[in-house]
Amino acid sequence: MPGTDLVRLRLALTAFFALDGFVFAGWVVRIPAIKEQTGASASELGLALLGVSAGAVVTMTLTGRLCRRYGSHLVTVVCAVLLCVGVALPPLTHSAAALGTVLLLFGAAYGGINVAFNSAAVDLVAALRRPIMPSFHAAFSLGGMIGAGLGAMVAGSLSPTPHLWGLAALGLVMTAVAGRALMRCEPLTPAEDNRAGRTAPRRLDRRTRALVIVFGLIALCTAYGEGALADWGALHLEEDLDASPGAAAIGYSLFALAMTIGRLTGTTLLERLGRTRTILVGGSTAAAGMLLGALSPSLPAALFGYAVTGLGLANLFPVAIERAGALAGPNGVATASTLGYGGMLLGPPAIGFMADWFSLPAALTSVAVLAAVATVIGFATRHVKAA
Repeated sequence: MPGTDLVRLRLALTAFFALDGFVFAGWVVRIPAIKEQTGASASELGLALLGVSAGAVVTMTLTGRLCRRYGSHLVTVVCAVLLCVGVALPPLTHSAAALGTVLLLFGAAYGGINVAFNSAAVDLVAALRRPIMPSFHAAFSLGGMIGAGLGAMVAGSLSPTPHLWGLAALGLVMTAVAGRALMRCEPLTPAEDNRAGRTAPRRLDRRTRALVIVFGLIALCTAYGEGALADWGALHLEEDLDASPGAAAIGYSLFALAMTIGRLTGTTLLERLGRTRTILVGGSTAAAGMLLGALSPSLPAALFGYAVTGLGLANLFPVAIERAGALAGPNGVATASTLGYGGMLLGPPAIGFMADWFSLPAALTSVAVLAAVATVIGFATRHVKAA
């Protein structure tokens, strides 16, 4: 593929990463309002949010096959359309059961698009031979920051219905523009129908498969924190620190801003510190920041803790995916990504149950615990080299 086509492909994929973060953040900052609308308790809301997890996990297991058959570009565009439609449905619900049902579609689209555009991004990284994966995840974080910031501005004046419907309409327009550009680029890994004569991928030995899962666990531990702050961060600030809806929404916006800054500087950080030190510094920073964000009785200190957590978690997920890919190629990336996004989607329901059993601040300290676990795993695997 010519260099100009690779640039066009990178821009199109970056747009979809940003769109995903934008739509997802727009939804999460309205969770407190949707909780009030449905009259759900913390545990009922946790079960409803499990709809996102269930839809995503099922779709993730199928998306790899869909990408091989139809190409990752087409699957990305289709999932983007479903994602935008799905985000418009929660305001129509008035019970936890109905909310969980519509979140199945939203979760299915979210899981599918993340596997699809990450697969396309991995192919592009290999073609360019440059460590640009953090830049794609920076686009996701930037989209999340903008989506959360917009939500913070309108939370006090707009109900969830006009906000999320407007978000869906804007997302569909963005999908039409970016999708046209993406579909004009040939996939770097062709669909199966065009792959006659290609050799089958080599089978991985047991040790390599185990290491890929270990790196997937780093992704899971760190993505757990992102999902927890997305779904419960604003609610903690509102209910436990008496923040206004707008101030509560700013919490996730600061978290997303810090992640964006961290990921934009991720390549430089990796070149200077290396992968192991990046994990050690990032995990330790995230653990300290989340303890502050969860346990501080002061709103400014909690907001600062959210920002520190975002800065610490910023590059752990991309590093884990890169290490899995270095060991096992695209199959390693797919496995680690699925585990990582599983942590993002399954963590919030777990937070809901822990919040009912203990308290929401205590439940959020689990983010710090898992960040510390990711740090320990990173140190234990510091000598692992690609085959």
